[in-house]
Amino acid sequence: MPSPKADPTSLPAAPESADSTRERIVAAATDEFARHGIAGARVDRIAKQARTSKERVYAYFRGKEALYAYVSLLEMARVAQATPMDPADLPGYAGRLYDHFTITRPDHHRLITWGRLELAGTAASSSADTVRDTIAGKIGQLRDAQRAGRLDPAWDPVDILALVNQIATTWAAQTEIGAVAAEHATDPSPAARRVAVVTAVERLFPRVTR
Repeated sequence: MPSPKADPTSLPAAPESADSTRERIVAAATDEFARHGIAGARVDRIAKQARTSKERVYAYFRGKEALYAYVSLLEMARVAQATPMDPADLPGYAGRLYDHFTITRPDHHRLITWGRLELAGTAASSSADTVRDTIAGKIGQLRDAQRAGRLDPAWDPVDILALVNQIATTWAAQTEIGAVAAEHATDPSPAARRVAVVTAVERLFPRVTR
């Protein structure tokens, strides 16, 4: 994840009159990072798409890593809002993850994957801390559900979370299989892929009827 010097939380807030420019920069950067990664992203392209100047981009963000850190934190907040986890209904959670990463925001999966690849092994940052805190919170939810008898206690909660996330993002992460499935699957529709994801998680971690 980004190094501490790329932490956007220390940046001054943009003046209220500049909100629209800042929003355009963030939107353009989200698209640029999803397409090209961090190393391949170009601030001049971001500025052009945002209809502003490179100087204005740097006025808000000290560099590409600072901009990526801000964008990735924003995207993580969006996915958390779109995919709340109910430990008693992990198949439903998997379906929401599938919808977000495969249908609604495939660019989100690409953007986060670039960060994992390019910033692996860097020092801790607010982005990395946010990810760890989110994961730890979900593991705590799963453990509480096990104690309450709503989830099989034989599983380690860490494994549960990893397996459900992996199954749910299968099609976002393996686009080459998705392309082949369009020609060779019995039912090539996204709905069929979603059913497979939800069914697989249901068999591992059945819904609990309250």
